[in-house]
Amino acid sequence: MEQQIAQACIICGQEKEEGIVIVSHFICEDCESEMVRTEAEDAKYRFFIGRMKKINLQKNA
Repeated sequence: MEQQIAQACIICGQEKEEGIVIVSHFICEDCESEMVRTEAEDAKYRFFIGRMKKINLQKNA
């Protein structure tokens, strides 16, 4: 069994062990779950978009 290491979530900023990594940026399980349930009309949607902009994709890498 692999040992999990706590990482800071780019959405909530909390240190958590469970979640996903997108282009070396960690998103905790709780934020991931909330993001997929949030409707585009919800005010929190813009917050999530702003936080996700921290993920910089390198072009022509």
